[in-house]
Amino acid sequence: MQNNELRAISPLDGRYSAKTEPLRALFSEQSLIHTRILVEIRWFEFLSEHPGIKELEPLSKTSKAYLKKLINNLDSKSAAKVKEIENTTNHDVKAVEYYLAEVFDRDEGLKKSKQFIHFACTSEDINNICYALLLKKGRDEILLPRLQLLISQLSKVATETSSLAMLSRTHGQTASPTTLGKEFANFAWRIDRQINVFYNVGVLAKINGAVGNFNAHSVAYPNIDWNDAAKSFIESLNLNFNPHTTQIEPHDWMAEYSNALARINNILIDFCRDSWGYISIGYFKQRRVEDEVGSSTMPHKVNPIDFENAEGNLGIANALLNHFSAKLPISRWQRDLSDSTVQRNFGVAIGHSILALESIMKGLGRIEFDKESIAKDLDCQWEVLAEAIQTVMRRHGVENAYEQLKELTRGSDINQMKLEKFINNLDLPESIKRQLINLSPKDYIGLAAQLANHLPNQNNN
Repeated sequence: MQNNELRAISPLDGRYSAKTEPLRALFSEQSLIHTRILVEIRWFEFLSEHPGIKELEPLSKTSKAYLKKLINNLDSKSAAKVKEIENTTNHDVKAVEYYLAEVFDRDEGLKKSKQFIHFACTSEDINNICYALLLKKGRDEILLPRLQLLISQLSKVATETSSLAMLSRTHGQTASPTTLGKEFANFAWRIDRQINVFYNVGVLAKINGAVGNFNAHSVAYPNIDWNDAAKSFIESLNLNFNPHTTQIEPHDWMAEYSNALARINNILIDFCRDSWGYISIGYFKQRRVEDEVGSSTMPHKVNPIDFENAEGNLGIANALLNHFSAKLPISRWQRDLSDSTVQRNFGVAIGHSILALESIMKGLGRIEFDKESIAKDLDCQWEVLAEAIQTVMRRHGVENAYEQLKELTRGSDINQMKLEKFINNLDLPESIKRQLINLSPKDYIGLAAQLANHLPNQNNN
């Protein structure tokens, strides 16, 4: 670890910097500056192609090539130059405008048209588009591929262990058996469902001026349908147009985005806690890593640190995401700036979500299923068949079926012999008695194996 990482305040930029490296390309200050430059150029290009704006001639091939090269060569030096200008302006978006004016001066075709940089825009016109682009890319290119990978892994385990009978626990107590695969299938299905919700959150943006009415636009060019022009521009960036805003796009979609990701994270917390519990009771074993230490004083320890790490990071991510969803849709009158510093932390929330996903995948890669321990535990709990017996008794009209099994099993040690004796004394057809006597806890799994084999992404395994 380099010295600057050791001195980082946030673990995202320090301890975990290598794992969050992909996020720097999207959610760093440099990325935000570069995206502002991109949006300003795209708006300038859009205006140059609009037939109603005669004063801005269509760009020459030379000027188009110049702008393309500018966009492709954005680097730390260009971002640093913008920050240098911001030291004077004390305004981040205006600094981008002044930076572009300087750059345009180096091209004769652009120099005479630089007054159309940031034309009729308020800073939020640029910023809201930038965050829309960054969050959309973060979802589609970073979060969703990792979540799909996790679903594939869960589905793979579900298939491989679809018939591995396991004792269930409701309220922490023994309950009707399930299979290990079915429990993994539950999580795969839940995550997949919420991924669809997350993916379908519409990413909105606007470019309609100081209070959302195209005031300046309409004075400068009253014959242009600015609402239609703005819609065309926003959609050219593969974003959804919001026609009704104040100075700011109201961020309702950001709340939806945050809530959707937080729900996914909640399911992952649930999975981490269940995995932790199964490790604790010996159902899951963790592969030892040579030279790794589990405790500073207890040499035998192999702690479930990956699932614990994931749970902690998911909690931090959700604390931020829940704040985003509660705060961002609220702004005093047409605009206040309290959203600005909040939005800068989107990368932090996504960063902790990514760390959690990495830890979960690592944890999954280290566990093995102790089939002997799982089977032994299940074979000691014959009382779980009480549900099956009393249900069959009900079918055949035996009165007080539930109460009879409650009297027999609740708080009592039950084994196969006691159940067989009870069954033989029932007023049931012999064939039914034989069916119940032949039933064992490991066979009492219902449709669990079948359910475990109907999952998303199974064809990809």
